[in-house]
Amino acid sequence: MDASQTVDIFREAINVSLKLSAPILLLCLLVGVVTAILQAVTQIHEQSVGFVLKMIVVIAILLLGGGWMLETLQEFTLKLFDLMAQG
Repeated sequence: MDASQTVDIFREAINVSLKLSAPILLLCLLVGVVTAILQAVTQIHEQSVGFVLKMIVVIAILLLGGGWMLETLQEFTLKLFDLMAQG
């Protein structure tokens, strides 16, 4: 295995991790901003409200997209095992 192949593997690993984490992070960011705006408007400053809403969003994303996330991770792992078996 040469250096360019190693760089390609690391690049693909970073792409896979970004692809898997982006939906969760972006939706949690959106929920956090909306919650902060609503708390500022209503002057309710309870930290557990934002935490509970973010937790519900993360659970919903994992229930809806967990299969796709697992499939993507399995494809990448199998590709790595194939590369290890070749050389």
